[in-house]
Amino acid sequence: MIPVQNVYYMLSYAFRVLQEQGYQKLSVEKFHNTAELFAAILEKGVSIQLKRGLGQDYLPKTETISTLKGKLNISDSIKTQALMKKQMVCSYDDFSVNTEMNRILKSTMLLLLKADITPKRKKSLRKLIVFFSDVDTTDLYTVNWNQRYHRNNQSYQMLISICYLVFKGLLQTKSDGTMKLMDYLDEQRMCRLYEKFILEYYRQEHPELSSQASQVAWQLDDGFDDMLPKMQTDVTLTPKTDPSKVLIIDAKYYEHTTQSQYGANTLHSGNLYQIFTYVKNKEHQLKDCPHTVSGMLLYAKTDEAVVPENKTYFMSGNKIIVTNLDLNCDFSAIRKQL
Repeated sequence: MIPVQNVYYMLSYAFRVLQEQGYQKLSVEKFHNTAELFAAILEKGVSIQLKRGLGQDYLPKTETISTLKGKLNISDSIKTQALMKKQMVCSYDDFSVNTEMNRILKSTMLLLLKADITPKRKKSLRKLIVFFSDVDTTDLYTVNWNQRYHRNNQSYQMLISICYLVFKGLLQTKSDGTMKLMDYLDEQRMCRLYEKFILEYYRQEHPELSSQASQVAWQLDDGFDDMLPKMQTDVTLTPKTDPSKVLIIDAKYYEHTTQSQYGANTLHSGNLYQIFTYVKNKEHQLKDCPHTVSGMLLYAKTDEAVVPENKTYFMSGNKIIVTNLDLNCDFSAIRKQL
């Protein structure tokens, strides 16, 4: 089990805005579950956004009015007999706070009011929701989570990402068809957060390294790559002073880090095939210059009796390391491991 406080630290690397002054108090606050943590982040983030002002945009609006505004819709004016009342149906763009992003924030805060969070936190969220009186709610199942961000709405990026984690990671269907909020993120969402955390940690804490989630090109004899999947690494580390050395890290977050058959525990074969393929294609790509390419499977440590720890294999001239990262400890110990 990962302490909720460490989930916050992982989020703070994934979203650098959480390292800014306005969020510093959250780093020392104790949270009894992930829903409480996300509620605290949204409470602080939305409060900061309200001081800046809720984002606004021009939204299409159609209404029956007595003065001409925007574009006159003659056919609808006749159908609704608005002209008989000396009115007309007009369509125009209204500069409004009722944007999709604001609707997502409001709907997520209302969802968190049903979660296992403290009464004090619920009271704070209700106070914030008051400022969204001109904002409608939205069905989070129909939301397009791939929002476009630019200079005017960049402050929403982290907030919408937290809303996504709340909805996708914490919401669970019960046997009777109703929904409830889980205490912890599901495995799939934690896996994405774990990958992002590892990458951003090395980017921020080790500037002497080039840290990228780069792609490895297939090394093909005839160049025919139709239907071949992309080889996207989680983390590729290269010393800036010696680019001939490459370490490809595949970050894995599983409930079970090994597979068991006939009483014997072995590594997940698919994971090993994947990292081996990445390494050998990168090796071939650099064949014309001095190089050293290694691979690492970095599992999040579980409380199982058998876990892969510092296993080193030499395969066809390359080193493949399989180990784990213990997240169930003080964050200073996590730093030391990394």
